Amino acid sequence: TIWVPAAAMRPNETNGCAAITTSETTSQKPDLHVLDFDGGSTEEGAQFQIMFPKSWDEGTVTFRVVWTSTATDTDGVSWGLHGVACGDGDTIDVDYGAVVTVDDQNQSTAEDMYFTPESTALTIAGTPAADQLCFFRIFRDTDDTNDTATEDARLIGVRILFTTDAENDD
Repeated sequence: TIWVPAAAMRPNETNGCAAITTSETTSQKPDLHVLDFDGGSTEEGAQFQIMFPKSWDEGTVTFRVVWTSTATDTDGVSWGLHGVACGDGDTIDVDYGAVVTVDDQNQSTAEDMYFTPESTALTIAGTPAADQLCFFRIFRDTDDTNDTATEDARLIGVRILFTTDAENDD
């Protein structure tokens, strides 16, 4: 598992989510470092990179999104993720692979923490291999019929799950 906190992500240059912000729950209680994604018709995104360990089998990955809501209601949010691998000498000006989405529901209280279900398999575009950098784009899929929330969805981070084919990185 690789944990990627929202603080390690940056809004897309085009149609980016809000910049990283710190939100205090209550004084002397946990602060949240989040990226806010608007509800509505505009798809907003953020990007991050991972260099997987050499023990990664270069296969598909899955993910879970950790998020919270700014509202007290029970509507839904859909998150999309796609990625591409680039190696030494490869161009970085490439398309991401196919999108995989996960849906989750706000459970009626603002500032509750939500974990999406684990996604289906996500294939990283390019030809993933050891010592490559994988670029990912996460976005709020406002076109998905399950994304019914009109308020901001606050991204806390993404958990990337992968399989290995070696015990260590030697």
